[in-house]
Amino acid sequence: MPDPAKPLRVLVSEGSSTSAREAITILGLSGHHVEVCDPSPWCLSRFSRFVRKFHRCPGLRDDPAGYLAFVERRLADGKFDVLLPTHEQGFLFARVAQRIEGRAGIALPDFESYREAHSKTGFSRLLDRLGLPQPPTHIVQSAQGVRDAIRFPTVVKTSVGTASRGIWFVHGADDLMRALHDLGGGDALAGEVLVQDLVAGITEKAQSVFCRSRMLGFHAYRQIAAGVGGGEAIKQSVNRPVVRAYVEQIGRALDWHGALSVDYIMPEVDTAPLLIDCNPRLVEPMNAYRSGVDLVGLLLLISLGETPAPVPESREGVLTHLAMQALLGCGARGGTRRDILRECLHLAAARGPYAGSNEELTPVQSDWISAVPLAMTTALLLASPKLAIKLARGGFGAHLLDAASIRVIESEGFYQHSSSSPGSTGR
Repeated sequence: MPDPAKPLRVLVSEGSSTSAREAITILGLSGHHVEVCDPSPWCLSRFSRFVRKFHRCPGLRDDPAGYLAFVERRLADGKFDVLLPTHEQGFLFARVAQRIEGRAGIALPDFESYREAHSKTGFSRLLDRLGLPQPPTHIVQSAQGVRDAIRFPTVVKTSVGTASRGIWFVHGADDLMRALHDLGGGDALAGEVLVQDLVAGITEKAQSVFCRSRMLGFHAYRQIAAGVGGGEAIKQSVNRPVVRAYVEQIGRALDWHGALSVDYIMPEVDTAPLLIDCNPRLVEPMNAYRSGVDLVGLLLLISLGETPAPVPESREGVLTHLAMQALLGCGARGGTRRDILRECLHLAAARGPYAGSNEELTPVQSDWISAVPLAMTTALLLASPKLAIKLARGGFGAHLLDAASIRVIESEGFYQHSSSSPGSTGR
């Protein structure tokens, strides 16, 4: 891991996601100097004593060229050692990798590999080529294609989407009508759509860090209790050698460099794990950190151009939780004020499902300012539990990509315009 006696200056690409917030905690506990870019002045990472400086920037979704120019100006004076993409900003940085090179360390694969892992349909095709297991899957381009492929229960996914956006769980005809309406209403769809059988089982996630196609770190955890929007409220680290082998194969096929995470289902029947999604980044790395594997620290070393030795296996059975997710999940499932208050008491006393578990998102004991968003969330939910869904959607903001911004970034015009933009030179 990086030498704590020589702290690095790290620019984190956004501050709204739970993944960024957890990475910042790990960076801060390791003694690094952390600064954050985000379009929202009230983003989650703003409430951390580990953030030395906050930079309000244009939104990646609405103005990718403006966001890139802003980041380049921050990097122009050479004061940052590492640029750490914690969410979909990696798509942009991989597209313009030559522009970042020499200004700060960064660990990303080439753009074609990143795009394949970022696309749900691209990832599904990759699994087919590699012969790796996934649920029965169809890729279609029309509403009729969706209807023909449906076999209830089914999951319908747009090719691009994160944080549970662009995903519909279809259990019957009414759900199918709603999904098709949300997809545009007509027969021609805006892009490819993945139709996948919904397999009963436990959702788990695997995280890894690669250095030029060689896996150096791996961790997996399972969902013990659900939060809101498909997120985890309580996690437990697990040992999954089979999944590790799958992820190694994926990383080699993509010649991966940097962080790579994969979601999978452990079916209720005794069959192999089924891979269902891929994220070309670290997703909420604190459970790995508490389990003895600092994937963020490993990523810093690789970003600096070093080739560290592989790290040992993580510990199995380590429990962590996200208090905000637990409370939002309680409200989203129809919980009353009494239910939310009971959940608060369990969290405060570390009892019930939280016995033996560590908080990973708002670690108040080590970062007291993180109590602010937790207290605000609690107060709003006690005032009106029905606010849970609205509060959760607040994280689906301008720091993320959508189909339109992806088209802009992929276009040749974007690259040429950004290269010639005076603002992008950092002068």
